[in-house]
Amino acid sequence: MLSRHSDPIAAIATAPGRGAVGIVRVSGKGLDALVQALCGRALRPREATYLPFRDTAGQAIDQGLALYFPAPHSYTGEDVLELQAHGGPVVLQLLLARCLAAAATADAATGRPVLAGLRLAQPGEFTERAFLNDKIDLAQAEAIADLIDASTEAAARSASRSLAGAFSDEIHRLRDALVHLRMLVEATLDFPEEEIDFLRKSDAHGQLAALQATLAEVMRRTRQGALLREGIKVVIAGQPNAGKSSLLNALAGAELAIVTPIAGTTRDKVQQTIQIEGVPLHVIDTAGLRESEDEVERIGIERAWQEIAAADAVLFLHDLTRADAPEYIAADSMIAAALEQKLPDHVPVVDVWNKSDRAGGGPTAPQEPAAGGHASVRLSARTGDGLDTLRRVLLDIAGWQSAPEGIYTARARHVEALQAVDAHLMEAAAQLQAQGPALDLLAEELRLAQQALNAITGEFTSDDLLGVIFSSFCIGK
Repeated sequence: MLSRHSDPIAAIATAPGRGAVGIVRVSGKGLDALVQALCGRALRPREATYLPFRDTAGQAIDQGLALYFPAPHSYTGEDVLELQAHGGPVVLQLLLARCLAAAATADAATGRPVLAGLRLAQPGEFTERAFLNDKIDLAQAEAIADLIDASTEAAARSASRSLAGAFSDEIHRLRDALVHLRMLVEATLDFPEEEIDFLRKSDAHGQLAALQATLAEVMRRTRQGALLREGIKVVIAGQPNAGKSSLLNALAGAELAIVTPIAGTTRDKVQQTIQIEGVPLHVIDTAGLRESEDEVERIGIERAWQEIAAADAVLFLHDLTRADAPEYIAADSMIAAALEQKLPDHVPVVDVWNKSDRAGGGPTAPQEPAAGGHASVRLSARTGDGLDTLRRVLLDIAGWQSAPEGIYTARARHVEALQAVDAHLMEAAAQLQAQGPALDLLAEELRLAQQALNAITGEFTSDDLLGVIFSSFCIGK
């Protein structure tokens, strides 16, 4: 957990750089005296007041709006003061310095600092306060960062739904059903002498099966939400002049990579994030794979293999105009063997046959050829024929399904937590179906399942995890 979370904190809450409006935010307990010192007057709650912001000498730094949100009706659950001024970096730094100086000034009546301990906020600390003060749960807090970082419209909308509590509501419903099932098991353990079979009479088998079915649907939606947030990394690989850079440009719809007839033009990776049906795909063009005596090109080829090793999917590009040349076939075979050796089994390879416009014959639908078992797409990066087929293949590889309205964003840790819940419920089902079930083991599996669920919303989580999550936020949020 981030340290000193009871201290009052201040930060510039808008992005670095120049803008029309900038905000300095202060959060803490008992800001009335600081409000008086900064604004020269008390402020009406949640009402914008236009006034001058003055320095310690009484000179105006700027004119702007001041808003005061008394606890608990604020973003953090504490008293919050926001000063909205013109968005110049110097103006905002002066305002922030003025807040810190005013807080340290001795109060005329008491002789004590106006707001003792006011300090600069750490990354994500305002949102951490909101979580600690039960304004939002951990999944909603993460959704705030996801909304800020969203790279597609679909990702932004799904993050907004998570922030509104759609994902948390699903988790709470699962938890409530799990708690009820645990209650039945614990009752059977606590009152064995009564000879009342709580589990049988309450249809524990049916309740557990229904819980598993609901969990399966939540897991499916969560995987889709995680995909919207994370996307997948797609690396384009192949021999020089197969059209890798042309394919990247065609997928991106822009001239990102240099395209020439000269073999070895691409020396380093070129990366672009594209979206297909709202799913971000991080597409990387790499240097052509071949033996080379050029030191710079060799470094590029080495980096290409590093990118391939870290890929979620590889597009192995082939040149149809050279597909019958023995030396080209031999080089392709060597690359294919290297891919099979270097790539994990779960990373798919798509054979992309480029330059169909020059080789004759139109593009064909993807198929599963006997050799290698890879999906295969025939296209022309120059004309665009076959690109839609390739996009569909990439979505299939990613595991994307046409998202129903209402999908929420999720993270890899959420997926892992739900997988842990699923594993514990499967063990619980095995215990329940056994002859003479070990009820203590059944109860433990259900307890561990609930613990994994609670970790998603932050009702049970480690301080280290909170530190990792909130440190990834921007300062001022």
